[in-house]
This record gives sequence, C-alpha cells and structure tokens, in this order.
Amino acid sequence: MLIGPGDSVDVGAPIAVIAAPGETDSDIDALLVSVGIGSAPGAAATAPDAAADAALAGASAAGATAASAAVETAAPADETAAAHGGRLFASPIVRRMAKEQGIDLAGVSGSGPDGRIVRRDLDGLDAAPATSASAASADASSASVADFSGVADSAPAEGEPDSGPVSVGSESATPAADDETPAVPATAVAASGAGPSGQSAPAEAAPAAPAKAAPAPAAPGGTELVPHTGMRRAIARRLTESKQTVPHFYLVADCRVDALMELRASVNASAPRKVSLNDFIVKAVAGAFGEVPEANATWGDDGTTRYAHVDIAVAVATPGGLLTPVVRGVDQLSVTGVSERIAELAGRAREGRLRQNELEGGSFSVSNLGMYGVQEFSAIINPPQSAILAVGVARQQPVVENGELAVGTVMTVTLSADHRVIDGALAGQWLAAFVKRIENPLTILI
Repeated sequence: MLIGPGDSVDVGAPIAVIAAPGETDSDIDALLVSVGIGSAPGAAATAPDAAADAALAGASAAGATAASAAVETAAPADETAAAHGGRLFASPIVRRMAKEQGIDLAGVSGSGPDGRIVRRDLDGLDAAPATSASAASADASSASVADFSGVADSAPAEGEPDSGPVSVGSESATPAADDETPAVPATAVAASGAGPSGQSAPAEAAPAAPAKAAPAPAAPGGTELVPHTGMRRAIARRLTESKQTVPHFYLVADCRVDALMELRASVNASAPRKVSLNDFIVKAVAGAFGEVPEANATWGDDGTTRYAHVDIAVAVATPGGLLTPVVRGVDQLSVTGVSERIAELAGRAREGRLRQNELEGGSFSVSNLGMYGVQEFSAIINPPQSAILAVGVARQQPVVENGELAVGTVMTVTLSADHRVIDGALAGQWLAAFVKRIENPLTILI
C-alpha cells in the first residue's frame, strides 16, 4: 500500500502495487522509481554524519570491549539489514513517513515479509536523537556501534588503568586523570563529537524505549485532536467554496402556522403514516416553484439551467457530518409520499448506505433546526444549487389580528439565494408564494 487509512489523495494517484507471482521487492521499487514516486535502491538508507563518525572513532579507543559486546547484541533490524547486504526494505510511503517524523529506519525492526518495514512498525516511535549514530556497515579497522543499551559494564581500553565502576544511567563515568579517556557509560549512546587532544566528548544518556502512542493523543489543557474524516474534508471544501464563490443574499419572513398545525393533526388522525411539519414545508417549497418557475434554476459557466420538475435536497444530520439527499419529483408526490421518501433517505443516510447519485442534483435545499428550538438562522447554499431555506421553530408569540392583540404560532424562515441566478425581486416573489401556502395549507394538498 502506498497510502494509509484515511489519507486523501488526488484522483488518479497511485494507491497500491499488486505484484505478480515471482516479483520481488526490487521489482516493485524499480517500478515505483520509473513512475516517479519512489527512490533509487539504497537512496533512503542514511549514512552516519561526520560528527557521528568522529564520536565513534573517539569512543572505540576507550570502549573496544564494549563495542564488541554491543555488536554481539545488535538489534534485529541490524541483522535483517545485514542479511540483505545492508539494504533496508521499506515502501516509499514508509520512507516518506520516517523522513517527516525524523525516524531512522536502520533502527526499526520490520514485521513485514522478509523483514520489510511497514507502516505499523512506525506507530509510536519517536524521532531518533540528533546525537545518535545511524546503524552503518562495519569498517575494516573499527566497528560502528548504534546503541550501547543492554551492556552491563564498560571496560577501559586495553593497556589503560581501570577508572572504576560505572553507574548505570549516570551521565559520565568516575572522574579520571587528564591524560586518560573516560570509560563509556553502559547506557550511553555514541558520543556526539570528539573533544580536544583526541578525547571523546561526554556521552549522553540513552533514551528510554519508545512507548506506543495513543490513537488520538491528548493535547495540553485537556483537549484532543480528532483527525479529519474524508466526509468532513469534503463538507469543508464544498462549503468554503460556496461562501467564497457564490454571492449569497438573504430574505427573512415570519409565517403563521396555526392552520397548518391543525391540518397536520387532521391528516395524521386518518393517514396510515404520520407526516411531520417538515414534510408540509418541503411540499410547499415545490408549490412555490410552480408559481415562480424562474427561481427553479442553477448557475453554470455557459448559462443558467432551468428545470421542469422540482428536486429538493433535505439536510440530514449524521454521525459523520451533514448530508443532503435529494428527493426527486416533489411536485408530483403527495404529502404522505414526500414523508415516506424523506424518511427512507434519512434512514439510509444515517446508516451510511446512500448512493452517490442520491446526493447529487436538485436546485434547492431545506434545512430545519426547529426541533432544537432554534428560532432563525442563515444557511450556506449547497453548490451547484441556487438557494436554501433555513427553517426555525414554530413558537407561540403575540400577534396582531384585525387590529387586536392575540397569541399565534409563528415560524421564521430565512432564504439564502445565489444572486447570479435569483435577483432580489425574484427571491421576494418566491418567498411570498411559499408563505402564502404555509398560511393557507389546503393549497399544499391541491
């Protein structure tokens, strides 16, 4: 695999390599190099830098015995690399991740086929310290030591006096004479450089073994970083594009819904399926388009497309984010038919079983937050649609009827429209047609 779970890639980008029987890792690497997404064999293997070489040279004079012991207890990854002639087997994505995270692949034990390093081998690993030398091939005159961990004691160089016991975990050995080289601590990594007069610089304490990282590490202050899902990225991209490229404007209206509430109660008393207030609203939207068909259109680079039928998207909240499945032919459905279709689409949306074509098309959306007590809000147009209606809660409030104060049930709606397609006057005509149907609900059933 060239990418990991949840990664976002461009359309047409390679995501995996399927090998034929008999093909080797070398064949795969050569293929990746040929298409420009891999590196030449051995290019990713890191050579020890000059400072590390100097440190190893200085340490070898005082710690030849310790070096021999460390070489005998080298990590399995070193043995694997040696078995393959010093070459590291890792996919380009693993090499890229290691480079970004500062991880030395020479010190990673691969769990894949033939010791190949895979993505899971990097989970929880910390970046290699800057003073730690990379695992390198042995020189003819001295051995390269990547790690002294696990060595119980460090012996002084042959012919030099013993400087005393070394305390495990201490930063430096027991002080010695100026002309003597201090013994290398048992838990120290290779020194970062040579000191004056050929003396090696004090070694640093070896880092503790890396612990497995949690899937979502908690940041300071009790916060948690939640990785973006593909759906969340798509929602962010589309809505950002809408606000940046679509010239929104907004119209607000209050609707008296007392008569609509009574009609809904009558329908539910005899209908085989209960209908919601939102079902009537969607049907009223279709009726308003029948009266003002010029508003049933979308913007395009070559012109404005007008539609003979009314397809309306309905906003559905899901665990992964907001989805807007499209109800086709609302103008040809009854209120109960609209209710059945919305319920079926919303159920499959929450289960993640919608087909792509059920999320495409339409010229208009309805977003209802009234069930949460929201009085009014402005919604973002879902491209390429040209408008969206934001519906608030139906609430009782003082109203004036025939010059007298009364209590009525009022619902506030906000129309967001694309000014490239719908001018202010056209939007006003459409909104007036919608309010008329809501306040005279029998027209919705006709």
